Amino acid sequence: MAGINLFYNFTNPFEKQKEQRKQQRDALIKKNYDEIYAHELAHKRAGGDLAGAIVIERNADGIPFAGHVDIKMPSLNPNNPQKTINDANTVIRVAMAPSDPSHQDYKVASQAQSIKMQAQAVKSQNVGQKLDYNV
Repeated sequence: MAGINLFYNFTNPFEKQKEQRKQQRDALIKKNYDEIYAHELAHKRAGGDLAGAIVIERNADGIPFAGHVDIKMPSLNPNNPQKTINDANTVIRVAMAPSDPSHQDYKVASQAQSIKMQAQAVKSQNVGQKLDYNV
C-alpha cells in the first residue's frame, strides 16, 4: 500500500492572538500618528518660518498620543504695538489652523488674543504721538 501523507497544520491559538494584537497595535500606531501629524502639519504650514519642528510624543508602548509645534508667543512691545498685533495674529492663525483645534490650541489663541488687545489699547493711546516707529 502506498503511503498516505496525513498532515495537519496545527495553528497555535496563542500565536494567532499574539499576531492579531501586533496587527491591532500597528494599526493604532499608524492611525494615531497620521492624525497627530496632520494636525501638527496644519500648525507648521500656517506658521511658516516662525513655527518650529513637528514633535510627536509616544507612550511607553510606542503609541503616539500627542504632538506639538513650537511658536513664540508675542510679548507686548509698547514702542511698536503694531508688531505685537501682527505677531499675535500670526499665533492665533497658527493655533487655529487645524480643522480640529485642541483645548491647548484654543488656550494659545486666547493668550495671543489677550496680548493683541493690550497692544491695540496701547496703539490707540499712542495715536498721534508717533511712538510706533515701524508702522
